[in-house]
Amino acid sequence: MSHDNGANPMRWDCRTQGCFNLKKRPKIERFADCLPGRIAFTDVDGLTELCGNFLYLEWKSHGDLGAGQRILFERMTALCPATVLVVEGDAEHMTVRTLRIAWDGTIGPPRTANIEDLRTAIREWSAWALAHPVPCPPRKAPCT
Repeated sequence: MSHDNGANPMRWDCRTQGCFNLKKRPKIERFADCLPGRIAFTDVDGLTELCGNFLYLEWKSHGDLGAGQRILFERMTALCPATVLVVEGDAEHMTVRTLRIAWDGTIGPPRTANIEDLRTAIREWSAWALAHPVPCPPRKAPCT
């Protein structure tokens, strides 16, 4: 069930599946008010689209990206209107240690950050995406 403010909490039954939500899942619903309308992250770790621009949230308990993810983020951000926020932190307590930004084919170095820095980065991306819509290609159904 989605909420009016765009929050999209994940569903998990800890009694039958273990307590994934407490130990592993970032509480991405805490960022619902950073995005306009009912836009929300999905459980990819987080993925949203606004005006044809994509924002991907990748949460790590350690700062390392594997080679596959590094290549994916470099190519995804070089080939399409995408930004990746790579967060190093503790998902259980929603604390942030570092933040890296991947954009235009480059993954920036980690910088010390906290949860408010991450919320600010999401808000700033939202404002940028609203100001820089990507035209939709011609299709059977118009882009809305």
